[in-house]
Amino acid sequence: MRQLPVAAYAYIGCAVLAAAACAVPAVLPQAGTPWPTVGLLAVLYAACERIRSCPPARALARGARSGGAPGRAEGMPPRWGCPVLLAGVFLLPPAAAALVALPGALLSRTEERSATARRVWHAAELALAARAAAEVFGAGGSHAVLTPEFPYALLPAAAATTVFCTVLAVLDGGVLVAAERHPPRTAWRGLLLRSLAPHLVHGLAGLMMAVLWRSSYGPPAALLVLLPMYISCWVFAQYHRERAAHQATIRALVQAVDLKDRYTRGHSERVGRASVMIAGELGMSEDRLDVIRFAGILHDVGKLGVPTRLLRKDGPLTPEERRVIELHPEYGHEIVRGIGFLGEARAAILHHHERMDGKGYPYGLRGREIPEFARVVAVADAFDAMTSTRSYRRARPVAAAVTELRRSAGAQFDPRMVRALIAALARHGWQPDVVTAGPDGPAVPPPGPPRIPLRRRTAAPEPGPPPGTAALPGTATGPRTGPSGGER
Repeated sequence: MRQLPVAAYAYIGCAVLAAAACAVPAVLPQAGTPWPTVGLLAVLYAACERIRSCPPARALARGARSGGAPGRAEGMPPRWGCPVLLAGVFLLPPAAAALVALPGALLSRTEERSATARRVWHAAELALAARAAAEVFGAGGSHAVLTPEFPYALLPAAAATTVFCTVLAVLDGGVLVAAERHPPRTAWRGLLLRSLAPHLVHGLAGLMMAVLWRSSYGPPAALLVLLPMYISCWVFAQYHRERAAHQATIRALVQAVDLKDRYTRGHSERVGRASVMIAGELGMSEDRLDVIRFAGILHDVGKLGVPTRLLRKDGPLTPEERRVIELHPEYGHEIVRGIGFLGEARAAILHHHERMDGKGYPYGLRGREIPEFARVVAVADAFDAMTSTRSYRRARPVAAAVTELRRSAGAQFDPRMVRALIAALARHGWQPDVVTAGPDGPAVPPPGPPRIPLRRRTAAPEPGPPPGTAALPGTATGPRTGPSGGER
């Protein structure tokens, strides 16, 4: 426990004292606690905690890193044993409901780092959440579970489950601030919304367990409810395993490109980041944001089919060499053709060098004929190429790159995408934290601070060709002054 800051010890200590105050009334002689029910539910929940070590549950735990709350992965649904806790909320007096989670939480397997503190914290937060939820359920008519008026118990059960989830979210946000030093303004962001829907599903399962528990079939029938919950968590684990495989596929392709064209190392990741910024400003859905990031990261994967001597050539390219380079979008499309999860990203890889005036390649598409994702990636690609330091030139300031993008909007780039990038830069700035490497090691970092105000012109664009022949990345007409895959 020595790895935690003092504030975390104090926070956990307060939670433990509050949990003890919630649970102590259950052990008083006059409480009338139904100990057989408490014991059975506690053993059942402890068994669920131990079953988390089986392969499906391990896969689920690996799906996301644990947040500040020990044992609860940020962005993941609650554990599949949560219906047992909620069944205790619906079956037991409030103080007794707080006891159900204690054995399982204190004996659970957790990360080695501050393992004792994590277990104690987890037990305390679950006890507090269960006590609060049971109070709400009792106030809403918990006895309805035992009567023919069962459907009317759904509303108090939903309210109790919402309180259970809310208490956990509030406590988790506090521990993120105390133990992980998260900024208070962001610590609670999204915690409740991400976990409310899964908790409500588990609350319904807990209510079913409570009804079956008190039915003529008894506790053994209630155990049947856990089987579909375990299966659902197994399916969720498979989903995260598939996402991890997707990420590994993307990383492998990007690393292959970086090894072959080391002059633009890191370029793909930055283009993916800039593409997401543009797409976010356009209001694209979360699913499409994932795909546009893949498109940006993989836009130059076709360089794997281009001879290495051309990618690393010093000096201008000949017309024949340029024609070979211009085949890389088609090579890239062939490489990713069979990767189904890329979706619209495949069209972006094929068409990200098209121009709005129809003078691009490989097919000379014009205007709205160019897929939307390709128009996004084209702007992101050009922006990063201009603001990155290469072996043959220093990076342009952000303001100068924005000026160049504005000048070529309508002819080379979609003006809507250019405006979206400018708005995103004004909102978030640009931190080129990945420095492009040259053949002999890291390139010289760009001069000045990486974040430059857009409304104050600090530098003029580099000298280039006269208007009408913009020498921007992704053009077939721009001159070549040195080796750079991002400008071919």
